[in-house]
Amino acid sequence: MRHLHSLPAFSSFSSTGLTGYIFGPLNDSNVEVCYIDVTQGHDTFQISQKICRIYYVLSGSGYFTISGQRYDVGPGVLVEVPPGLEYSYSGTMRFIAFMSPRWFAGNDTATKWNPDVHPRNVRFEPGNGVTWLSRLLGLQIFGKSPFNVYIRVNQKIWRKLPASLTASRPFCWYGGLVNKITRARGNRSQGLGTCFFRNRPALELIRRTADRKKHSETLRVAVLGSSAGAEVYSIAWRIKSARPDLRLELHAMDISRDVVEFASRGVYTDKSGVRSSDLEDPAIFERMTSTEVTELFDRQDEMLSVKPWIKQGINWQVGDAGNPDLAERRGTQDIVVANNFLCHMDSGQAERCLRNIARLVSPDGYLFVAGVDLDVRTKVARELGWKPIEELLEEIHEGDYWLRWLWPGHYAGLEPLNKRRPEWKVRYAAAFQVPAPHSLTKSREICSVTQSARV
Repeated sequence: MRHLHSLPAFSSFSSTGLTGYIFGPLNDSNVEVCYIDVTQGHDTFQISQKICRIYYVLSGSGYFTISGQRYDVGPGVLVEVPPGLEYSYSGTMRFIAFMSPRWFAGNDTATKWNPDVHPRNVRFEPGNGVTWLSRLLGLQIFGKSPFNVYIRVNQKIWRKLPASLTASRPFCWYGGLVNKITRARGNRSQGLGTCFFRNRPALELIRRTADRKKHSETLRVAVLGSSAGAEVYSIAWRIKSARPDLRLELHAMDISRDVVEFASRGVYTDKSGVRSSDLEDPAIFERMTSTEVTELFDRQDEMLSVKPWIKQGINWQVGDAGNPDLAERRGTQDIVVANNFLCHMDSGQAERCLRNIARLVSPDGYLFVAGVDLDVRTKVARELGWKPIEELLEEIHEGDYWLRWLWPGHYAGLEPLNKRRPEWKVRYAAAFQVPAPHSLTKSREICSVTQSARV
């Protein structure tokens, strides 16, 4: 029986104003404990049906609003929120949240936006995010989910089949069905698993895109969802090695303050199976050659530090890619990279976020976006008139074998490239040229709460 639990390496849930980490699983199935990093606050007011929540503030400051009453909080303060009371919280703080019983879908009913977190010009639609389909897929028999068993069995069989068979039309159709069921179950969470040179063809296309700049010009690049920094440093190295004459302005942004602080240090461990931090993926160097490691890092014993000339000019920021003020605050960029975090959002949230990200791209600039629901990306690309970059399209699609390996039994899995599909280049391209937007004013899209926040 396990009695000690460390802070999880990966976030378990996130929204516009907070990131959460769930400890466990605990031995007591009726209790859930979370560590919450609050950057703005909870995005909605909500009412809990059965769960009692207790928050203990570790650091920072802010306030809770419970049944219309404001309560200022700081380190050492404990807040109890019984079921049946409308509440929310705002501020910049970190706390431990205790929930009894454990969180379950449908417990929380969102009642209105928290104006400290969400823009006032977006219409709110109340609800608890539970549909008949999510109830069906959440069905359990003797404490077990038949859909989980179905997905696991299919995934094991799929991985043993030859590629020539899984690429056939019937298997493509069936794999798509399995993946749709997987995505509909809605069990998604942000993760930090990544590595240097994760998709080499994509890095090469970024280099070719940068090569369009004239001598000594400024190249503005933004990497959203920068995670532990591997993608950021890979891009910086590739551009600076090929075009040292360019003035590279690279903005790296992630929603987690802890992740940004770790990534900005640029220090990793080279010892197999050991991490310098819970934020570091043990496989972070697995796609690099020894020569490339020497080119990117200075070594001190088992610690590897990114070379100063690569780190120079990188601006690390805490921020939310879904914030409507993103373009106004950061300024437009020649290249925007938004890889492998939109897949962890439900389709409605991912679509709104992707449309917002597009506004960050300079007129006729370039957007690299992989690790996203293909239906969402295809819809947005068509409606906004994005031009798919055909150069290295197929190589980039196959360039990240992690995503291909996850298909079809994981929501982040990448379907096989199918040229029989109409407009297949739009569907499978991971890089686009984005035309000039009609306006840089704040988005006025209608959106609604489709999933309950956990805390």
